[in-house]
Amino acid sequence: MFYSLKSRLIAVFILLFVLSFGAMSYILFNESRSIIRSYIESSALEKMEEYGAYVDMVQMQIYDLASLVFNSDTTKNWEGAVSDPKLAAGEKMLANIKLSSFLTQAMNSYTSVSRVTFYRSDGTWISSDNQVVSDPSLLAQQWYSDFKTSGTHWVASHLDPVEARYNNTHPVVSMLMPIGTFEPSRARTVMKINVSSDYFQRPLNRIHLGESGTIYLMDQGGQLLLSPPEAGAQADMQSAMGKIRGDMRKQGVIYVQSDKGKTDIVVFKKLQRTGWILVGLVSEQDLYAKLFQLRSSIILFASILLVLSVFLAIWLSQSISNPLSRLISAMRHVQRGDFNQAELRLPPEISIRNEVGFATVTFRNMVQQLRQHIKNEFELKLLRQQAEYKALLMQINPHFLFNTLELMSSLAMQKRTDDTVQVIESLGKMMRFSLRMSDDVVPLREELKYVKDYVEILQIRFGGRLSLTLREEGELAHLTIIKFILQPLIENAVKYSFQHQPEARVEIVVSRSGERMVLSVADNGPGVQGETKRQLAERSAAARMDALLNSRDSQIGLSNVIARCKLYYGELFEIQIKESSWGGALIVLTLPIQEEGKHV
Repeated sequence: MFYSLKSRLIAVFILLFVLSFGAMSYILFNESRSIIRSYIESSALEKMEEYGAYVDMVQMQIYDLASLVFNSDTTKNWEGAVSDPKLAAGEKMLANIKLSSFLTQAMNSYTSVSRVTFYRSDGTWISSDNQVVSDPSLLAQQWYSDFKTSGTHWVASHLDPVEARYNNTHPVVSMLMPIGTFEPSRARTVMKINVSSDYFQRPLNRIHLGESGTIYLMDQGGQLLLSPPEAGAQADMQSAMGKIRGDMRKQGVIYVQSDKGKTDIVVFKKLQRTGWILVGLVSEQDLYAKLFQLRSSIILFASILLVLSVFLAIWLSQSISNPLSRLISAMRHVQRGDFNQAELRLPPEISIRNEVGFATVTFRNMVQQLRQHIKNEFELKLLRQQAEYKALLMQINPHFLFNTLELMSSLAMQKRTDDTVQVIESLGKMMRFSLRMSDDVVPLREELKYVKDYVEILQIRFGGRLSLTLREEGELAHLTIIKFILQPLIENAVKYSFQHQPEARVEIVVSRSGERMVLSVADNGPGVQGETKRQLAERSAAARMDALLNSRDSQIGLSNVIARCKLYYGELFEIQIKESSWGGALIVLTLPIQEEGKHV
């Protein structure tokens, strides 16, 4: 089925379309994704660079404020006063108020700082705006214990209880610093500088990664300093931080596999001053959502075009292959000689629009001309064959007639009146049968009757020196045969038997074997030698018909019979020349069964 022109045309159309459109879509999608990825990554790194500079500025203000407070005389005097056990409580309160005023003045120069608070190990805390409070419960907070035990200087976004006293419920990011020492665990006083989380969060929110990407600010330990990620992104962030910490680059892009088996794009930048890390996380599917949507649209459009191209390919292939298929079928009928079916299989006659139509019209004309030529050739061959057949019949009749007239002359001279009358009567019957030249095929019973008349003449001629028998076997009724088959063979058998023997013995057998008729004539003559057999085969060929008609050889009777049988029966005729049981010749003719009213 695939080897048909129609199937190959459809397959080629589909293959060309799929390969060209598929390759174009693949290249377009990958190039677009590379361009978008490169643009987003470079844009995100540039914005991270700007944000990192902003974070450094805020951190610089915090560090400047912390340095100012840490190194000021007011802080040192306060530390000495509150640490002196001999100093009165009023003087210690006065020192606390002076420190609060100093903190208020210091904060006014740093707009990013929302509050500075000192926490004493005895539970006292001093803040700006003359706030001096004794509340030991504040020392139980997590940030205080982490600072004392681990030296954690930065506290992630949280709600500060001191800020809450002033109705400030916004989260803050805090820096912790020991006072009077550089060892957090030994410090009796901890300075806590608060900066509103909005100072870090608002600029960060202006940096985007695609539609749903998020950028996080993290400390050196990988802890988030601002709002925590969504529950689904926490595991991805931990996996990304493991790779970032092992990456020696200051900034870059890495790719990680999420728990859902999808690829996440991670853009990171390490800040120099504090070691904080900016981490941008976005799913590749979300980043290229519109590109994937475009790809889906392309696939849908390509599918529609593919279906349309299939229909167009089928239509085009049918317009080419169907006429060619019918043309090939017509050729096969012509090959078998069925011209009528060949013309019926050809496409209808239409105006010539393409090469296939021209080939169809040309082949139709060729078939018509070929059929007419074959018809003419067949008629000419049939007429020539009939003429040759008639000529062969005319060759038989004079030969037999001369022999019979000689016999009648001999009988008259011998005054054998009865025998003469019998010969004349038998000859009359035979001549009446012979003159029916229009009948080439006669019933077998008439041919045998003709043979019997001829045998009677031979019996009168040779008397007791001739022993001739005719035997019929099988169902022979209603069979037909061409004229003058047995008489020339019998004549030859008698002639050659008497040439070599004083008495002639001839046996004729007519039998039926299935769908074949077998005629055999046996004699006691010298037989047919090998060279004679070869000559008989050559002279009986159709190509030597003219030589046979002009031949005057003594084997003319047998050659004539063979030629006429081949002319009429063709390949259905067979002849065998053997040795008879008496040592003479045995001629066996095998003919196809032909009943009356039917043709071979």
